[in-house]
Amino acid sequence: MTTQTQHDLAPANQPEFELTVTPVPDEQRIDFWPQHFGSIPQWIILEPTAFAWMDRFCADYSGGIWNFYTLSNGGAFMAPEESEGSWSLFNILNGNGAEMSAEAAGIAACLIAYSHHACRTECDVMTEHYYRLRDYALNHPECSAIMSIID
Repeated sequence: MTTQTQHDLAPANQPEFELTVTPVPDEQRIDFWPQHFGSIPQWIILEPTAFAWMDRFCADYSGGIWNFYTLSNGGAFMAPEESEGSWSLFNILNGNGAEMSAEAAGIAACLIAYSHHACRTECDVMTEHYYRLRDYALNHPECSAIMSIID
């Protein structure tokens, strides 16, 4: 699911370009949050908030390394490193559970964190980040699983 960013023009009745995801190289990780979220109030708490949501959703989660990704629509997110097998998530707030990849689990945790942060800060830029990631999630092969967790 990780490819280089590309911007292909499409006819007016189709999306403007194919939405792609690009992993952030290790040497650029230090700039990830301030570069993409630095204009958002309290942006510094986004990362630990996503970790906390993953901890709530996944009984087997015990921390670890997360990878950072950028989207060709200007979005950005993080996800735990891939591991053997799927991740089992359950959202006690909506009663939904799903099995998914590490990337899909990270998308779900980030979407919830982004949504709550946008509401808390009333920041339009944070809302835009939510919708950029949501656009990617809606076209993700595991869309149904992601949406069942965040619904």
